[in-house]
Amino acid sequence: MPQPSVVLATAGYDHTIRFWEPGTGLCYRTLQYPDTQVNRLEITPDTQYLAAAGNPHIRLFEVNSNNPQHVLHYDSHTNNVTAVGFQCDGKWMYSGSEDGTVKIWDLRAPGYQREYESRAAVNTVVLHPNQTELISGDQNGNIRVWDLTANSCSCELVPEVDTAIRSLSIMWDGSLVVAANNKGTCYVWRLLRGNQLMTNFEPLHRLQAHDTYILKCLLSPEYCEPNQYLATASSDHTVKIWNVDNFTLDRTLIGHQRWVWDCVFSIDGAFLVTASSDATARLWQLSTGEQIQMYQGHHKACVCCALHDGTEPPPS
Repeated sequence: MPQPSVVLATAGYDHTIRFWEPGTGLCYRTLQYPDTQVNRLEITPDTQYLAAAGNPHIRLFEVNSNNPQHVLHYDSHTNNVTAVGFQCDGKWMYSGSEDGTVKIWDLRAPGYQREYESRAAVNTVVLHPNQTELISGDQNGNIRVWDLTANSCSCELVPEVDTAIRSLSIMWDGSLVVAANNKGTCYVWRLLRGNQLMTNFEPLHRLQAHDTYILKCLLSPEYCEPNQYLATASSDHTVKIWNVDNFTLDRTLIGHQRWVWDCVFSIDGAFLVTASSDATARLWQLSTGEQIQMYQGHHKACVCCALHDGTEPPPS
């Protein structure tokens, strides 16, 4: 099979994973995920595998293949897996779950290698660009930094007591972290490294982005020029795009008919893919706010999407 230059996949509550041609909206491959819904998708850095997080397992499927079966599986969580991601070289995977744990998995070995207890359902986990810290957010409103070198929790924050942290995002250079909660608020911190090895959080901004749940917040990637953006996807059916330099609203993406659960930027930050309970995913051009493609084929809520559209920076 020729390797597609762009990999776009979506999944959700109809127990399928679908691969799409981004430009035409054509679904060219459907994988069955019979046991549970799929909560989260992530593509490995080398684009060889697609990780699908369900309840309570994670399965890896081959991207460039017609094989309908998963090739690897990870089964030690005991509840919904809500977060999954990979170290930059693809050597290990991390995950978070409603079972209250964050786990690290060596892709070449059985079982998990490390486990961190959050003491509440984990909704979101991100990896610091330094590859040595994981940041998790949980249902009780706690944000914790897990120092992988010291193998311990190095920092704990509670921006709003008893308000679930729904999503975390960290800037590509490690300079900012954003936490979005169930009340539609984004908390933004500068990440500083003082004399200590551990990361310090300096409050920068509090953004009332929506009047109801934010389900996903996402900072734009490195090659997004000249501005950096924050996308917030909400249960109010919209996605808002904010300028990171002053946290003013750049534009609102309107078109989804139900909750918007997930979003992902193209590598140059020019496009955004969104996934919604209206059973569609959509492609937006951010310079205009226009919807330029719709991906229709799921029969129930589409709650996660993954996009890999190259690793090379654009020519200067």
